[in-house]
Amino acid sequence: MSAQTSDEAEPGAEDGRPDEVAAAARKREQRGWYFYDFAVSVYSASVLTVFLGPYLTSVAKAAADAEGFVHPLGVPVRAGSFFAYSVSASVILAVLLMPLVGAIADRSGRKKPMLAVAAYTGAAATAGMYFLGGERYLLGGLLLVVANAALSVSMVLYNAYLPQISTPDERDTVSSRGWAFGYTAGSLMLVVNLVLYTGHDSFGLSESEAVRICLASAGLWWGAFALIPLRRLRDRAVVREAGAGPAVSGWKQLVATLKDMRRYPLTLSFLLAYLIYNDGVQTVISQASIYGSEELELEQSTLIGAVLLVQVLAVAGALGMGRLARIYGAKRTILGSLAAWAVTLAAGYFLPARTPVWFFALAAMIGLVLGGSQALSRSLFSHLVPAGKEAEYFSAYEMSDRGLSWVGPLVFGLTYQVTGSYRDAIISLVVFFALGFVLLARVPVRRAVEAAGNPVPERI
Repeated sequence: MSAQTSDEAEPGAEDGRPDEVAAAARKREQRGWYFYDFAVSVYSASVLTVFLGPYLTSVAKAAADAEGFVHPLGVPVRAGSFFAYSVSASVILAVLLMPLVGAIADRSGRKKPMLAVAAYTGAAATAGMYFLGGERYLLGGLLLVVANAALSVSMVLYNAYLPQISTPDERDTVSSRGWAFGYTAGSLMLVVNLVLYTGHDSFGLSESEAVRICLASAGLWWGAFALIPLRRLRDRAVVREAGAGPAVSGWKQLVATLKDMRRYPLTLSFLLAYLIYNDGVQTVISQASIYGSEELELEQSTLIGAVLLVQVLAVAGALGMGRLARIYGAKRTILGSLAAWAVTLAAGYFLPARTPVWFFALAAMIGLVLGGSQALSRSLFSHLVPAGKEAEYFSAYEMSDRGLSWVGPLVFGLTYQVTGSYRDAIISLVVFFALGFVLLARVPVRRAVEAAGNPVPERI
């Protein structure tokens, strides 16, 4: 295990500094850290969830031949599939980069400059989406790949700060506040963008111009608010362990990280449980709009309103579950949220068609459990990471979050293909939350924290 300086062993502490001064410095870093979630979540809410998919698809269709195909690099691709393929390409690039960047960050101790590069690469690519007019579908695909991969890399570095800027007893609260900041930003910008989009005629804009402004504004927001964490976060000096070589290629580094994690089987057990139930979470997020439009026959305006409702209530959910974790511990609170997810999906199965009020009720239930389950999973995992390997291990965590969430959509799609019912498809996702619940319940988290060489908080 890498040796550490004293400020890594106890976040914010320095030799000879009074506890009050160290705590104040730690709080200042935490407040700066929250703002990266505030900066980047607008991209996820407005760009990925609402605007880019339909718009990029329309641009690709405008460039398609008579048979509906575009030909990037000479390969025939249906215009309607171009967005999905671009997202897949971004995941592949992120999978190659995340473990490599994580290892370099841990071995160099230079998380902040690497975070700056990733953040401003993603922000610039997003701002560049303003130029996606006409038939520039290739430019749109390229910018999407760059922005998505940069987002994933930046989140590895951002999450790796959590165990360094918070004491064990603070971590659930700090992580929950970060998520709350993110959902707050997503809600604010989504409201502004929806006003601009729905009223584009009154602003003297075409629909295309309004969408491109909404896309670019997310990049400007990302870049502007990223300045706050980059000013307040600080790098920690590290001492490389004997024989540690330079970081290698992404795949080789991931294999090396997973081999190292075999020394901490309880950490791996948690990661497996997280991979399974998070796959369910991500599938619900990505497929809920399809369920609403195809099975429940709801209008696009209803679906966008439901997305906004999820964003708003996720703030309350993240903060509320953070408080519950202080009373019952993160593990029990996450287990409760997984049970709530299962109940929510079961309720969704029985929703009547063409009844927006019940879909909004479902969105409210999702919002209340979404932010908290994500925030507490991050904070719980931070306790299971051996000191000095934060970015490297969080690259594996981020892979579970962004790079490996494909089984759920596959199950959803296969269930629909076999049954022809989106109701059966949505209820099939309950298995991810049930299995994740069982696997997480079996992880002895106190022993896992001790095995990683970290102090055990009073409540976990």
